[in-house]
Amino acid sequence: SIPDKRLEIISNISKSKKTINASISIVDIAGLVKGASKGEGLGNKFLSHIREVDAITHLTRCFDSNKIQNVNKSVDPIRDIEIVETEMLLADLELIQKRLEKNKKKLLNDIQLEILNNALNCINNDINISTLAKKYDQKNLNQIGLLSVKPKIYVCNVDEKSLVKPNHYVEACLKKYGKDNVIMVCAEIENQILELEQADRKSFIKESSINETGLDLLIKSGYKILKLVTFFTTTPKETRAWTIPKKCKAIKAAGLIHSDFEKGFIKAETISYDDFVLYKGYNEAKNSGKLRLEGKDYIVKDGEILYFRFST
Repeated sequence: SIPDKRLEIISNISKSKKTINASISIVDIAGLVKGASKGEGLGNKFLSHIREVDAITHLTRCFDSNKIQNVNKSVDPIRDIEIVETEMLLADLELIQKRLEKNKKKLLNDIQLEILNNALNCINNDINISTLAKKYDQKNLNQIGLLSVKPKIYVCNVDEKSLVKPNHYVEACLKKYGKDNVIMVCAEIENQILELEQADRKSFIKESSINETGLDLLIKSGYKILKLVTFFTTTPKETRAWTIPKKCKAIKAAGLIHSDFEKGFIKAETISYDDFVLYKGYNEAKNSGKLRLEGKDYIVKDGEILYFRFST
């Protein structure tokens, strides 16, 4: 369930009986070992699960401890990430070769064939395959099933003191993967937060010198890397947050709620979040001229409150 302060504020203004957060599914999958693409460890199971996700989160150890050992007997987050990414690349190579071989029966369309050939060229010539994400729509890439082109977030699991000042392991990750793709969490603190009652969590977070939980950071990074935004619907019965991709048209946002809304779309009544709060709800915002009627091609903006007019 995705925390969103705006949702609670909107719900309170509308005096809604029910409040429904948007949600994100995070699939916890065991790490890869070298040789996973050939079936070592949980390799095949991991690779089949990861093909179904929209983005990949690498959780990597970035702290020293005598109590914890890993399969490589040392701490090296870059090495550990590269093991996973190499195995994904090898799995992609096998998939590409099989798909191209099968295409003798002309099973692939032009765009699929182009993506596979370009991906093969990247692998054979040591070109970063993730550059394909800039050239092709992510939906087309997902249909192919390539792992290496999925958006990635790198989560550095650190000790408490490194949350204040990043250690050298984190610095190495930041240097290689960029600050926009790297976040820091302390799993030990996160566990302590989860054990507390909801009312006690805010004060604990403040005392721990962190601004927000690691989960909240991960959600924000997920939204950013997947290019997602949120719109709201609200009535006295229910206020709800909906997740859509950036540049989503109003008619597609309507279809997310119900297929009939998309089929019979007429107009979208639109109020910005700021105006909804300022005028304390739908009626006053409308009376003050802050309600707009938008057509099916209108691009929905983050935080807007929408009411859909449709016919069946």
